[in-house]
Amino acid sequence: MTHAYLNRVGTSVPRHDVHDAFVRFAGTLLNDPRREKLFCRMVDRSGIRHRYSCLQPSPDPAGERVDAGGFYRRGRFPATAARMRHYEAAALPLALAAVARLELGAELDRISHLIVTSCTGFYAPGLDLQLAAALGLRASVERTIVGFMGCYAAFNALKLARHVVRSEPAARVLVVNLELCTLHLQETEDLEQVLSFLVFADGCAAGLVSADPQGFALDRFHAELLPSTEELITWRIGDQGFDMFLSGRVPARIGEGLAAAAAAILDGGTVDEVDVWAVHPGGRSVLDAVEAGLGMTPSALAPSRAVLAEYGNMSSATIMFILARLLTEAPSGARGCALGFGPGLVAETLLFHAA
Repeated sequence: MTHAYLNRVGTSVPRHDVHDAFVRFAGTLLNDPRREKLFCRMVDRSGIRHRYSCLQPSPDPAGERVDAGGFYRRGRFPATAARMRHYEAAALPLALAAVARLELGAELDRISHLIVTSCTGFYAPGLDLQLAAALGLRASVERTIVGFMGCYAAFNALKLARHVVRSEPAARVLVVNLELCTLHLQETEDLEQVLSFLVFADGCAAGLVSADPQGFALDRFHAELLPSTEELITWRIGDQGFDMFLSGRVPARIGEGLAAAAAAILDGGTVDEVDVWAVHPGGRSVLDAVEAGLGMTPSALAPSRAVLAEYGNMSSATIMFILARLLTEAPSGARGCALGFGPGLVAETLLFHAA
């Protein structure tokens, strides 16, 4: 049977680094000195140095305008419709920047399928049609949108791309993962919610999947649903943006679940047989839980921790940033495992090897 390969990955982020500005803004929301002290401690422990946004931060995020353009104004945060208009304006340029880094050139004429993932915005005609037109893809290109699946959506997109290539060996699938998480900031005094905003950021990744034996061979996908965890991560559409709830119990449940499901995830193999790891950094505590749950060496998750530090959690795009880094580092034949987590609570997993 034809094998499918992730040939290469291109990435892009907006130009505005907002991490420090957000920390200053968030500190003004927590009127209780004890909660503010705890927040500052979590900032220090987050392992994040930079996060990027399609919104330019205000010179004084502690003032009335949180961002320079006044999209977020204290006491007047925008409704969902306004956030979706901003998403529609910002999505295509960021996606085109990621695709450009694939350097497809004349190969664009050969793209047969386009898969787009996003959980942070929707409109129609959508990003898939806009991309097809802007890139000059053939009118018959087959399009699929994977929507609202959260941080593990890239796994489902790669899974679809693999199915396509295995059934149509001549197919060349363009996968685009775009998230504008910072368009869903909320004005709240709830510490747990403020801490969830501490990790999220904007970013986009584009990948090419084909039967060409280059890059990473997509060997095996496996999904593991962790029982009695459906309320630990939720993502619902509210009147003022999409409302994220991320329970503080998530890391512990991930650690427990991975320990119990390791044999199924690794297809009967062992942790020691994996040469490189790509683990979605839902936050530093999630990476710590994965490391402990699977009994990894401290260096195993260095690529995931580096992406978290440099970009934060970009939801579905993040795992592709890690795979992009590994594509330049993994030696031929190296065996890898990728893990992502999201609403359910579900662990989506991929076994791969370097061609």
